[in-house]
Amino acid sequence: MTSKLKNLNKSEARVARRAMSFSTIWMLWQLKYILFIVLFVFCTNTAFSQTESEEVLKAKIEERSTQIKTLEEEILKYNLEVLNAGTQAKTLVNTIKTLDLTKKKISTDINLTQSKIAKTELTIEQLENEIGKTVNHIGINKQAIISALKSRQELENRGILQILLSKDSIGEIWKDLDNLEQIQETVRGKTMELGVLKVEMEKKQETFQGQKKSLVNLKQDLSGKKQAVESTVKEKATVLAITKNKELAFKELVKTKEEQKEQFEQELFEYESQLNILIDKGSYPKAKSGILSWPLDNVFITQRFGKTVGAEKLYTSGSHNGIDMRASVGTKVKNVLDGTVVGTGNTDLYRGCYSFGKWVMIKHDNGLSTIYAHLSVISSFQGQRLATGDLIGYSGNTGYSTGPHLHISVYATQGVRIEQYVNSRGCKQATMPLADIKAYLDPMAYFPKI
Repeated sequence: MTSKLKNLNKSEARVARRAMSFSTIWMLWQLKYILFIVLFVFCTNTAFSQTESEEVLKAKIEERSTQIKTLEEEILKYNLEVLNAGTQAKTLVNTIKTLDLTKKKISTDINLTQSKIAKTELTIEQLENEIGKTVNHIGINKQAIISALKSRQELENRGILQILLSKDSIGEIWKDLDNLEQIQETVRGKTMELGVLKVEMEKKQETFQGQKKSLVNLKQDLSGKKQAVESTVKEKATVLAITKNKELAFKELVKTKEEQKEQFEQELFEYESQLNILIDKGSYPKAKSGILSWPLDNVFITQRFGKTVGAEKLYTSGSHNGIDMRASVGTKVKNVLDGTVVGTGNTDLYRGCYSFGKWVMIKHDNGLSTIYAHLSVISSFQGQRLATGDLIGYSGNTGYSTGPHLHISVYATQGVRIEQYVNSRGCKQATMPLADIKAYLDPMAYFPKI
């Protein structure tokens, strides 16, 4: 040791002093080795991120996307056919034709939903793989840094002379010192990479949760559409059973329904006109566009609120207490504003009760209430809390209806009650919303402008 120190020239002495100030020479080799392994593993993982299994997943997702596009185009064609059939003269032949087209349309919609479910499941699998890789990268980087810190601690516990004696020349020490800053910078980079990976992981997990929620909604949608098909099949069977496939019997059935509807409408109007429920105008919002959102993705108003030409022809009172929107059987109906389901029902369970059919009523937080009528399927339940846009059910042709559509009435909550309609001749056992006529508000004053 003494001979080696005596042979140092002045330049080498300066190097030695510099080396003496840094007692972790061995750490350099440890770090370089560890970082080499980390970078190799990281690059290897990146290189193999496009594995055969991932390529298969991507191909399957792309295939499902193509199927979805094709099915959506097919559904658009069916919608036009159903609409055209529905606008023709109401005969037994056209009614059966419309029901058959509706069944085909909803069945295609079921295939579409199943394709969306399959695509979402594949996307979830893909996300799970990506999250797994991100977790693996985080673990590798953490372990590399932990190992480096441990090695450094061990070397710091060793003497500097022992480190110097382990080298053949001071030149080797000088070279290692020159590389020190670069290696330390690489370590800092890996530490920063941990933060980036953490953020990526959080984003992927958020996307993963969103996909899972989407999957739950799609499965609920699938169940609802299957019920809509069953409802359509049942309606066709009922029509054929009553009419025995005879046009004259069908016309008699339509005439009877119209007479019973007029009777119900008249008694309802008279009853609600006498309610005189106290309604504070300050208890609900003033008319303003956009307070409510539309319940359908595609909005086409077929009947407006109040005294209209159509209302004079269709309603005994000469006034329509809501709005009607075109909606083929099986169309999603969504909640228009945050609120709570306060009641559901089906007036078709009572012979002679030509009213809402299957209905859902929601009490909103701002003093308004809404009812959704003529549904084929009810997908919500009393007491359920719904956000804006949540699924309520599926449109249909139940109750008294001149064809598949969605009816919505908007009430001042103070003026409406859900109760058994014991004063009715045909609906004595039915439970439904009954309101002071002053409680009916024009829905168009609250929906967005179109």
